[in-house]
Amino acid sequence: MENWTLFLVFIGVNVLAASSGAFFMPGAWYRALNKPPWTPPDWLFGPAWTLLFLMIAYAGYRFTVDAAPGERTVPLMLYGLQLVANAGWSALFFGARRVDLALADAILMFVTIAATILAFYPHSPIAAYLMVPYLLWVGFASALNYSIMRRNAS
Repeated sequence: MENWTLFLVFIGVNVLAASSGAFFMPGAWYRALNKPPWTPPDWLFGPAWTLLFLMIAYAGYRFTVDAAPGERTVPLMLYGLQLVANAGWSALFFGARRVDLALADAILMFVTIAATILAFYPHSPIAAYLMVPYLLWVGFASALNYSIMRRNAS
């Protein structure tokens, strides 16, 4: 690790985004929803997101170290946008209980993660690859969000 301070900045930014999930918790409302049988157990989400956020933080750090200063702006803007969308999902789904808006946010998250991967790749393939599990998880979570929305439509 060439620059621990920079890595800690990326950890901090990701902790900030993740804090939305800690603030807007599932609760009784979520437990009462009609969910598909392929819904992961509640205990899995914490460890999965912890690992993903560590990978996302390291991807951002790795990209920043590997890319030339003049090549960082757009990829890091995409990186930041996907984190903002990520933070917004918990607020929409659990906080506002707007499963439909949370799905739109999840789609935005998926698109911005994919764009981040494409923007990272020419400068840091490892950073791009580190984002792939996140993209796959968000794709799965989007399908779950959609299924919950359909099963609980009034």
